[in-house]
Amino acid sequence: MAEEGKQMPRLNLQRDSPQLSKAQLDYMKMVELQNAERVRKLALQRKNNIVVGSLLGLGVLGIYTYSIYSVKQEKFLDELE
Repeated sequence: MAEEGKQMPRLNLQRDSPQLSKAQLDYMKMVELQNAERVRKLALQRKNNIVVGSLLGLGVLGIYTYSIYSVKQEKFLDELE
């Protein structure tokens, strides 16, 4: 088991290729493709989250602005006196 704080050494395919079997190389390529797909999906999900958050924020700001505009508190208080 590796000590804490240390990473595994990086694999150099040029140097270590003869030691790896064809199945291991194929598995590494498959994992790389799956990881690239996962990263693509996460980037798309992040973009969608930003769009939805922005729309919700604009909706809240619009409702707040409309409420303040329609109430016009200064005129309301002047009419009570």
